[in-house]
Amino acid sequence: MGGKDVIHIKQLEESVLQQNDLQNLLKKLADEKFAEESHESEDLSCRKEDNQLVYLERNAALFNSLRSTVLSHSKKDDIVSIQVRRGGINTNQSHSRWLSTISEAPDAISMSFIPITSLLNGVRGSGFLTHAINLYLRYKPPIEELAQFLEFQLPRQWAPAFGELLLGPQHRKRGLPSLQFTILGPKLYVNNIQVDSGGRPVTGIRLYLEGRRNDCLAIHLQHLCALPSIFKLCDDEVHTTEDITTNQRAYFEPIKWALLSRVCTAPVQYSGAHLDETASIVTKAWLEVREIGFRRVLFLRLGFSRIASMRIRRSEWDGQSSISRKSGSISAFISSRFSTGILPKPKPKVEVNSAVFPGGPPTPFRVPKLARFVDTTEIARGPDDLPGYWVVTGAKLCVEGGKISLKVKYSLLVLIHEDD
Repeated sequence: MGGKDVIHIKQLEESVLQQNDLQNLLKKLADEKFAEESHESEDLSCRKEDNQLVYLERNAALFNSLRSTVLSHSKKDDIVSIQVRRGGINTNQSHSRWLSTISEAPDAISMSFIPITSLLNGVRGSGFLTHAINLYLRYKPPIEELAQFLEFQLPRQWAPAFGELLLGPQHRKRGLPSLQFTILGPKLYVNNIQVDSGGRPVTGIRLYLEGRRNDCLAIHLQHLCALPSIFKLCDDEVHTTEDITTNQRAYFEPIKWALLSRVCTAPVQYSGAHLDETASIVTKAWLEVREIGFRRVLFLRLGFSRIASMRIRRSEWDGQSSISRKSGSISAFISSRFSTGILPKPKPKVEVNSAVFPGGPPTPFRVPKLARFVDTTEIARGPDDLPGYWVVTGAKLCVEGGKISLKVKYSLLVLIHEDD
């Protein structure tokens, strides 16, 4: 805050004045402008001290201080000087007299913006506040849901981690169940080991081809590294979906040949996770192969943990779209042909996190043979998927384009108040 009195020289392109002459002109104008002698007219010092007259003059002077004076210094108007005064009371007085009026009418001369958190340097916990402000400025969550959004901004990790995967020869593969989608094609082994998030909320799921030859299908879970403080797991409340077999035969879909292995595409979700009831979230997942008749069928199994004093507010499915075979092959073909022209193409998601693989985890340079049967795209939601605190409450296997893929059910959880 203060005042500024500046002289600018503007030289047009058609001017032939040399640089030295221009500098001399600027120096001459500055000497005349900022000279200590007063060049004010005598009538200015002999004005009456009438209050109303002084008030009007002050207002006019403040208005003049916002305007700049433009003067020409050549016949062709190719050299122009611009005199700018900011702050103070400008009555065309000398520079020295103008300086004495700055305290009466100061102006903003320059501004520098600093983070509000810099005012908290040395205060305990200021780092957490800085991180919270940066998250809000980056993702712009709804202000009424900011508390839940910040609770979920914890580091995320995949289970199992890449360091836990066996890349060398696996003798135990002989005991694993396998699937075969073509008569002379390779077998796809299935890792049926249960993946556990340790009771922490799951935010993503993916299919992965493990092993040295990438011929072992497994399921991985992305979860938060810690349990949010608003979550409280009920003790010994883990439910699984192993024994759910009702009406699942209608969801058995082949990959290539109808006589070979099939995939169960039935939705897997906890039956008690309805709206306005205590919510259950996914904390475990594994794959299972069962022999039904003369065929082997691949199933997805999930384990759920109940969250105390929380209910599901909203749910939606995310992942590869698929058309149920229950509607018939002809109607499915017609629906797919017409829907592709109506639905707009989804915009590619911009991933700013270098630790995330949007198209799936790293694979060898040579594409595995069984990759044409499995879609390993990661399905995960984070802070950029507003409101930013989605959790997995269900999933299903899909068959589309001759590939096994996933669809994931995401839900938003809210606290149940005593009044409710």
